[in-house]
Amino acid sequence: MKFVDEAAIRVEAGKGGGGCLSFRREKFIEKGGPDGGDGGDGGSVYLEAVEALNTLVDYRYQPRYRAQNGAPGQGSNCTGRSGDPLVLPVPVGTSVIDEDTEEFIGDLIEPGQRLLVAAGGHHGLGNARFKSSTNRAPRKTTPGKPGVQRRLRLELKVLADVGLLGLPNAGKSTLIRAVSAARPKVADYPFTTLKPQLGVVRIEAHRSFVMADLPGLIEGAAEGVGLGFQFLKHLTRTRILLQVVDPLPLDGADPVAVIAAVSEELRQFSPVLAERERWLVLNKADLIEPAQQNALKQRIHDELHWTGPIEVVSALSGDGTQSLSRALMQRLEDLDEAVAADPERRAAEARERALVEEQGRARIRAWRAERAAARATEREQNPGDDETEVYYVP
Repeated sequence: MKFVDEAAIRVEAGKGGGGCLSFRREKFIEKGGPDGGDGGDGGSVYLEAVEALNTLVDYRYQPRYRAQNGAPGQGSNCTGRSGDPLVLPVPVGTSVIDEDTEEFIGDLIEPGQRLLVAAGGHHGLGNARFKSSTNRAPRKTTPGKPGVQRRLRLELKVLADVGLLGLPNAGKSTLIRAVSAARPKVADYPFTTLKPQLGVVRIEAHRSFVMADLPGLIEGAAEGVGLGFQFLKHLTRTRILLQVVDPLPLDGADPVAVIAAVSEELRQFSPVLAERERWLVLNKADLIEPAQQNALKQRIHDELHWTGPIEVVSALSGDGTQSLSRALMQRLEDLDEAVAADPERRAAEARERALVEEQGRARIRAWRAERAAARATEREQNPGDDETEVYYVP
């Protein structure tokens, strides 16, 4: 199934049913009076997180959804039937944004969680509602209110404990294949990974965590270059960033400069994300001598003032991958214990995650505005480019 992590849809809640104008009419019974019932409420539109889904591809082909209208009221004080709510299933980890106002509506991060995105219209009132001592035969009713209509943007961000990042061909896909059952594509050319791949790293019974292999990062990703935001936004919900570094890149780049460049891209996308816990993994250890490994570590400490962990592995041969997995598992368990012991820390993490996502959305909005302005300027400078002439040749 094709992985789609963003979709735009239009939702329309149901209209409320109108009130009924009716008077009681029964043989041999006088003074019947008004008995018009109220209409039914319109159906609302909800989004519900479902574990069985992992893509938004269905919403690309069916972008419009409408809930059921409420039925009108009837005589004998019968209330109209309310419209059925419309529940749209989405993958766990979906964010919902109003396309017109850019308002953040909510996150769906727990299975079964529901989010109201369009409220149904309120029902109209029948004439029985307006009966009084001075108005014995009211002929007034009210119509049902229209339901809310919204254009929504759905954004799916993978939910993982550890997120892999690094340049193309650094060995991220090979690493996740070595430590989990995930089987992403591996080849000797860049950008073999075009969509996130999740793998469960199982240490032992009841001890495991989720690792995400994300597309390769290149310079300018924070400006939308390459896969750009499609890659960076998936890092916002990971707890630990694992940067895979190729000590011998094919283009001859300096590994220390590469680490600094990745740090700068994270900072431009979200300064808070750049401060998240990040580990370095020097891959392809089978190609360099221990002395070279130690020298590279020392350069990283000296030139970048790096204080985080630095692991050395060979994803191809598997050397060091098990110790890396166990160290990550232990660190995640320590974080869980710290959060459980300090409720304020859990709230602080939630605030930090919300701030990272808000910074990411702001960066994406700015990028889209820049692109729209650039296209408008180009159309003004070249007004004839949009006109296409078609010639039919017999």
